[in-house]
Amino acid sequence: MAAKTFAPVSLRSAAAPKGLSKTFLGQPAQLKATRAQTARVNVSTSAKLETATSQLPLEMEELPLAVNTWKNKNPLPCKVRSVERIVGPKATGETCHIVIETDKKAPFWEGQSYGIVPPGTKINSKGKEVPHGVRLYSIASTRYGDFYDGETTSLCVRRAVYWDPEMGAEDPAKKGICSNFLCDAAPGTEVALTGPTGKVMLMPEDPNTCYIMVATGTGIAPYRSFWRRMFYERPPNFEFTGLAWLFMGVANSDAKLYDDELQDIIAAYPDQFRVDYALSREQNNTKGGKMYIQDKVEEYKEQVFDLLDNGAHMYFCGLKGMMPGIEEMLKNVCAEKGLEYKEWLEGLKSKEQWHVEVY
Repeated sequence: MAAKTFAPVSLRSAAAPKGLSKTFLGQPAQLKATRAQTARVNVSTSAKLETATSQLPLEMEELPLAVNTWKNKNPLPCKVRSVERIVGPKATGETCHIVIETDKKAPFWEGQSYGIVPPGTKINSKGKEVPHGVRLYSIASTRYGDFYDGETTSLCVRRAVYWDPEMGAEDPAKKGICSNFLCDAAPGTEVALTGPTGKVMLMPEDPNTCYIMVATGTGIAPYRSFWRRMFYERPPNFEFTGLAWLFMGVANSDAKLYDDELQDIIAAYPDQFRVDYALSREQNNTKGGKMYIQDKVEEYKEQVFDLLDNGAHMYFCGLKGMMPGIEEMLKNVCAEKGLEYKEWLEGLKSKEQWHVEVY
């Protein structure tokens, strides 16, 4: 079951940067020569979708970066507008897309996170009853929300359940308090929201930047805010002419998230957008083992390194367990190229090309 598109838009294709193939691979030296190319071409595959840019309250482009507008002890009262399961029946867990009404009271930039304070209390280590602590979630919409009015925000939440084999398979031994609260919420449910927080995952201001985005599971959330800004909304001050490449790791095809949006963008912008999946229960890597995210990135190690050498930004979001494999792969590639890994990585960090938010 594919995920649904949450609001109609028009996807308009920008002309391919000169000298780049449709998969924008193998030609990184051409990137700097394409900075000013912004032509738009209508694409028949997207003709059924309505335009969105004219609906945007563009005054939101002038908003300064906000951090911790709403704090744990004084959260913003919000209401859930909708909760939708966005994975198929054979997914290895349940993930929901949750739209929350904020009434423009908690403005944010793409790449930031919100906190949710679940209702109820707990007993702390001192035996005192206290409110539950805040849980952080990457924001899965642009500043305009799924309805382009700035009145809502969206979260991508996996329901956390923990099983005890001795208890049998029918009931989980433990449920994540906040994720289950959000996934079970009905429209109108009150939510206590904090934030926004975070600067690590922000988008560069240059609309001709190359993005390499690596995600596992709900780590896709900030990238959804990226691709909707790049390809769906295209505000006048950010008409994206760069390149975007998503590496996405999930267990199987039913666990893909927002794949309908991704396929629409690929059809409309084939020269600017690419998606490569690592499906650990359906694909094998070159060594015959399960295909994990680091294995998929390694398949394109030469192109990834060349793009980084030419100024690309690389993002990682998802389970922290993916990073050791990613780092080991990059160390091996550096060794093959006669590079010192730590020095190479520090160079990327000093140029603000390296963005990591894992949990």
